[in-house]
Amino acid sequence: MGMWQQSVGGRFLGHCGKWWYGAGPYRDSVLLPRTEFPMKLTGQNLIDREVQIQQECGFAELYSWQRERKAKKEYCLHDGPPYANGDPHVGHALNKVLIRDDIQNRFEMLRGKQVHYVPGWDCHGLPIELKALGELGTSGLSPLQIRQKAREFAEGAIARQRAAFQRWGVMADWDKCYYTFDGTYEAAQLKVFQDMHSKGLIYQDYKPVFWSPSSRTALAEAELEYNPQHVSKAIYATFALATLPPKMAEAVGELGSISVLVWTTQPWTIPANQAVCFMPNAQYSVVKRRDSSQLLLVATERVSSLATLLSTELESVGTFTGTELEGGVCQHPTIPKKEVPLLPANFVTMGKGTGLVHTAPAHGMEDYSVASHFKLSVECIVDEEGRFTELAGPELQSLSVMGEGNDTVISMLKAVGSLVKEEECVHSYPYDWRSKEPVVIRPSKQWFIDIASLKDKAKEVLAKVRVIPESARGSLLAHLDRRPYWCISRQRSWGVPIPVFYHKETGEPLINKHTVSHVTQLFSEKGSDCWWELPLESLLPPEVLKKSKAGEVTDYERGDDVLDIWFDSGTSWAAVLGDLSYLLADVYVEGKDQIGGWFQSSLLTSVAVQKRAPYKALMIHDFVISEKGEKMSKSLGNIVDPDTVIHGGEDPSVSPAYGVDVLRWWVAESNVFSEVQIGPNVLNSARDSINKLRNTLKFLLGNLQGFDPRTQAVDPKEMHYIDQYLLHLLRNYSMKMTDAYNDFGAGRAIRLLQAFITRDLSKFYFSIIKDRLYCDPEDSLGRRSCQTVLEEILDGVTRSIAPILPHLAEEVYLHAPGHNGMTLFRSGWIKSSPVWRRPGLEEAVEGACAIRDSFLSSIPGRNAAEYELTIEIEPGLLFELIESLQDEPTSSSSQLTELMMSSQTTLTSALPRDLPADALISNGSFLINLEGGVIREDSAYQVAAVPTSMARCPRCRRYTSSSPDCPCPRCQTILTRAQ
Repeated sequence: MGMWQQSVGGRFLGHCGKWWYGAGPYRDSVLLPRTEFPMKLTGQNLIDREVQIQQECGFAELYSWQRERKAKKEYCLHDGPPYANGDPHVGHALNKVLIRDDIQNRFEMLRGKQVHYVPGWDCHGLPIELKALGELGTSGLSPLQIRQKAREFAEGAIARQRAAFQRWGVMADWDKCYYTFDGTYEAAQLKVFQDMHSKGLIYQDYKPVFWSPSSRTALAEAELEYNPQHVSKAIYATFALATLPPKMAEAVGELGSISVLVWTTQPWTIPANQAVCFMPNAQYSVVKRRDSSQLLLVATERVSSLATLLSTELESVGTFTGTELEGGVCQHPTIPKKEVPLLPANFVTMGKGTGLVHTAPAHGMEDYSVASHFKLSVECIVDEEGRFTELAGPELQSLSVMGEGNDTVISMLKAVGSLVKEEECVHSYPYDWRSKEPVVIRPSKQWFIDIASLKDKAKEVLAKVRVIPESARGSLLAHLDRRPYWCISRQRSWGVPIPVFYHKETGEPLINKHTVSHVTQLFSEKGSDCWWELPLESLLPPEVLKKSKAGEVTDYERGDDVLDIWFDSGTSWAAVLGDLSYLLADVYVEGKDQIGGWFQSSLLTSVAVQKRAPYKALMIHDFVISEKGEKMSKSLGNIVDPDTVIHGGEDPSVSPAYGVDVLRWWVAESNVFSEVQIGPNVLNSARDSINKLRNTLKFLLGNLQGFDPRTQAVDPKEMHYIDQYLLHLLRNYSMKMTDAYNDFGAGRAIRLLQAFITRDLSKFYFSIIKDRLYCDPEDSLGRRSCQTVLEEILDGVTRSIAPILPHLAEEVYLHAPGHNGMTLFRSGWIKSSPVWRRPGLEEAVEGACAIRDSFLSSIPGRNAAEYELTIEIEPGLLFELIESLQDEPTSSSSQLTELMMSSQTTLTSALPRDLPADALISNGSFLINLEGGVIREDSAYQVAAVPTSMARCPRCRRYTSSSPDCPCPRCQTILTRAQ
């Protein structure tokens, strides 16, 4: 694409490809482009202009305006509420501008739909609580004091994020957002809670959960981050067989003492062991160590690997199936007189270890399932701080299980001769998502959601949901499969209280539709602080106690737990989509980290209550990384601040002001389904792309100066063929752009835009129409025909980029003719007409273009205007189509000559025999395909190009004049008329 340049003497017009007179006698008679639209805006001028456009074009009122207008269809986009615990960052930009929320919403609104988009914030949870309290901790602070500080912190973060989102041009009613700490939201959440509890899906139980010693609370799967570089002290240890399985006793006879060999990466759990599990269908061997004659029971499949590990030969002395191990009993290695059984379990694998699994039901999810089936004891030996309790024995009591306690257990195993080998093991291990410290699994009395009962229905409804990208569906299903239950209680203060009361003597929970309904009403009126503010008599009044058939209020105390924040945000469909007919969004948008979080919590709660998903589609994007491919972090110093991207840094040469539209272009252009890079190179490229686009828009605006499409537009039937053809291309472009946005393909839309501008406009149409546009009479049909198309192109291109670049689109619209101050976003999507597609038009123009390409290939590096052409086409359909572009056999002003860009064109069915010796001959053929293949004709052609004998016109610069000093006949007519 050429650059728009102006100088005092000559003037080079980016899309015209010729030097035009700057000074001289004919300068004022040439219709050069004129517009005040700047090709480039930089620095403070750019920032001021964007803010001015937001104000002049009513960005703040746009959402309310479109909600009030009548529309046949409603479009609802619901995106994951950002967490109110910090400043806005580029991840917010990716999400909020994304799909991409604002881009998609603006597209749907332009298409005439009524957009439902209510932004909101996730306001509760431990991270906010910890940041709010800072160094204070919770010591000496009441729940209400903690909640007040947390609320203040969240409100500050919300204010900063909201201001940024508005500056980014995100279309919403920013005075009507939702916040998960609002009483009305909390009440809607409790209604979902009550519905699920009444169906038996929410229950209290004592079972293993992920526990964060650093945060002192239970965590759900979605609150974990798996550290792939975690280092554990893994051990191989023996459990002596106190009672041999009957089949083994018969087979091995008097061989001696046999020990079961187990492997674990968590030695601290050995004191809690209650069983050793085997795979029923696997094969096991008793092997003898050559170096010590020790007899070990291991999986046959693991013998070879273990021999290498132990640096000795292992001789098999007996082989058994897993089922033949039943009845075996082991001696616990560190607890005298304690025996543990050999038990079957299908979760045992052979990928590593020994094929026999040490089982501690209190500290493993799968271990707990064995305990439930075989009625094993589930005793917790770890406290809330991650230290051994007195149940672990005096030698371990008070020691950290992840530190000194782990080492002590290893020493105890070594002391009794049970330790076979110790090694460091690097593996993936769950960490607390906020404290970044490892978690442990320990049993606790918590509130759970029974996912097992919802799983089949969730899978069924998920199959009907469109997932973008489709490759993410497997991860959604995998997360469902590995969650038998969801722990929803948290031992913190900043959250929605679980509305339960406990009997002081028995500890039995009092919770039913009467108690929850009453608390829900109170939360709706007063907010959830009232759980601590009101006396118990107000929370549990006599009429509620009577309906509940409970005792006196003095028999009860209120619960201290709050709900998991994923239950908070996962019920947003009930709180935010309530004014929709079916509580159903067209699309949910969030990052891939929410596959196990918000996407799933929303699905499960909705399936439980509504028996369907709350969304028709899921849009799942990836994360933002640096240009070097690094994760962004303060320690690496590679964090990109969106505010700095928009407004610039202290040193403009290092951090220039790019403006909002560059940020939005970056979002739209990125492949959001893989890691998205950001940095100076990416942003500079986005800025350059926008400036090139501005160049094209400036060209269009400059050539529409003084043109009023309402009174001066030319009917398509009267247009030049190439103008009609561009309308045809514009229609195809608009349909492809519509399809791209419909498929959430903002990146594809950008590629379509750039291809259309480069291929169809700059390199083709603009290079052909320059003469007609600048040198024909101002009110001529040919020029008006061209301007009519330029106006349609300007309008179509501007509307097509409006969802991505709303500031630029509105700026162009302010300069465009015939709009009387109306803003683009209140005037609809691209307007195209079926009448723009005329039978034979496409074939005529494209046939002529094929001939032109043959001609141009014969004069590489030369100016086509310096040649006269003779085109030979055999009689037939192609001849008839090309003849429609030129009424007479030879012409220097026909549409065919314009397309050929030559001095003169002659159309004939046979080349003359007296062609000059310097004539350049080229040939080819063109396949015509009409009416879906009913009419097909492959026609040959030849082109003879000879240097023109005409002089160059001093006004239009075409070789159509009789002498160098005399204007050509057309220009003479125009100059005479102007006198």
